[in-house]
Amino acid sequence: MSNPVIKVKGLSKRYRIGLKEKQSETLIGQITQAIRSPWDNLKRLRELSRFGAEDNSVFWALKDINFEVKEGEVLGIIGKNGAGKSTLLKILSGITDPTEGKIEIRGRVASLLEVGTGFHPELSGRENIYMNGTILGMTRREIDSKLDEIIDFSGVEKFIDTPVKFYSSGMKVRLGFSVAAHLEPEILIIDEVLAVGDYEFQKKCLGKMENVAGQGRTVLFVSHNMEAVSNLCKKGVLLSSGEIINYGAVKSVLHSYLGLESNSGNLYLDPELKEMPYVRRIEVVCSDSEGHHNFGKPLKVDFEIFTTEFVPNATLSFQIFDEKNRAIIHCWIFQSDLKFCHKPGLFKVSCYIENPLLYMGRYSLTAHFGEGKGGRKYQTIEHACWLEINMHGIYRQFDWSPYSCTYLEKFEWNVEENI
Repeated sequence: MSNPVIKVKGLSKRYRIGLKEKQSETLIGQITQAIRSPWDNLKRLRELSRFGAEDNSVFWALKDINFEVKEGEVLGIIGKNGAGKSTLLKILSGITDPTEGKIEIRGRVASLLEVGTGFHPELSGRENIYMNGTILGMTRREIDSKLDEIIDFSGVEKFIDTPVKFYSSGMKVRLGFSVAAHLEPEILIIDEVLAVGDYEFQKKCLGKMENVAGQGRTVLFVSHNMEAVSNLCKKGVLLSSGEIINYGAVKSVLHSYLGLESNSGNLYLDPELKEMPYVRRIEVVCSDSEGHHNFGKPLKVDFEIFTTEFVPNATLSFQIFDEKNRAIIHCWIFQSDLKFCHKPGLFKVSCYIENPLLYMGRYSLTAHFGEGKGGRKYQTIEHACWLEINMHGIYRQFDWSPYSCTYLEKFEWNVEENI
């Protein structure tokens, strides 16, 4: 078996965040506050290195992170924005130090964390290739041997002698990834910067990362593209609020991220009464009693919306995502089509889809509720519930593209008031 090239034990990272000071509303109070400011500032400076357990200014970006990555392994790191993914990669790249814990890394690390990371804006693309290669520990002869391949892969050969400050964000990503991937580091760390590139370049990058892993080198890959994570990675880490929620086989990690392993099944319920319009219940009405849906059968989705006020231009929509977080179906309703939330009360809004184009697998539903035409957004309920499609013995009769959302035309809505 391969030996671990990265070991993370008890890793934590703590930051102190700024808190807004309460300003006095009276003239005497403001004068007193101005006089006391020098002493208050001195007190704050003394307290900067002291972290109390109940200190509201303390924020833990990571808490007790533990995992290992073996040689030649591709590890996908996923989670919502603010989960701690970028902080983790910065610590592994040596950009920042952990507050607690221990990291063991065997091998040379190349990182691509942000657009243009490590580039000097006044230097040309060619000069930045040599500078980045030197930082990674490469000799000039080694860089010379890879130079043409790096430039060709990046696709910016026409501008390679132009200062990087004139590059677009996409050009910087192309060149940065090309340098990091071709200078043969033992460990390659990639953050979500690939989202800046176009589709063709993303395919090239994913293919290159597969080649890198096939050569026995290690890749850490952060992305919100679940299809890329699923295809590229064998193992995954799911972060939430700085903690590891799931670590193991990538399929299990993706299911956890999408909420497919929760007990909510095909029903979302939030019975708490709130002083605002909100969706309090969502149910996917399946064609059997076990929460499964048979291929070719109509699909119905019920929403209960509670409101204490008139919602102008109310709009409700939902998307159905597959296991790789690709939006397959999108349906919507506007108040101008059918009246709902036009007065206080409880409304049942139902969507009927006669022929949903869903193949065998598990799917999750995300709902959006708010006001149309740039109005308020009340709720986005991500992966509120799920359904499973059965199609045993049914022949695949039509082509389906996984790269674009299917905006259905054949769906019907119904609204019931004061249910």
